[in-house]
Amino acid sequence: MFIAIAIVLAQIVKVLPLGTPGAILLPMHIPILLCGFICGKKYGLLAGILTPFIAFLISGMPIIFPVGLSMMFELATYGFVAGYTYKNMKLNPYISLLASLLIGRIVFGVAGAILYGFSNFDFGLQMFIQAAFIIALPGILIQLIIIIPLVKAIEKIQTQNKLPQVNA
Repeated sequence: MFIAIAIVLAQIVKVLPLGTPGAILLPMHIPILLCGFICGKKYGLLAGILTPFIAFLISGMPIIFPVGLSMMFELATYGFVAGYTYKNMKLNPYISLLASLLIGRIVFGVAGAILYGFSNFDFGLQMFIQAAFIIALPGILIQLIIIIPLVKAIEKIQTQNKLPQVNA
């Protein structure tokens, strides 16, 4: 379900009149982070790996190398760290979110430096900071505002309706 939501959000965002709407609003990040928080580290990791690849198969975007592959590492990290820090370590959800965002961006930078090194793209520290923090600032702010309230709302619905909780 989270993979499908991420792919649909990415398709919707593509039509917005922004230069690179996906890089600005980060539509795939929100469902993957939610997956980690709600379903745990294993499903968050798996959803993060699969989402860019499936999106590429469906729409041709993101270009699989080097962009999609570096996104696979980044999103997998978001999903895993969110699930691990929240469900396993029982950290405050805001701390878990901040840890996920920071560690995911570090992984994105390392993966980008390696993968872009095999292509004709130059990926240095300046490009990393611009892509991961400056261009993505609106998406980061959206994540900081909506992720935890969504997690709490989903958990409340699960509790009220006695739905099974995933502990992976």
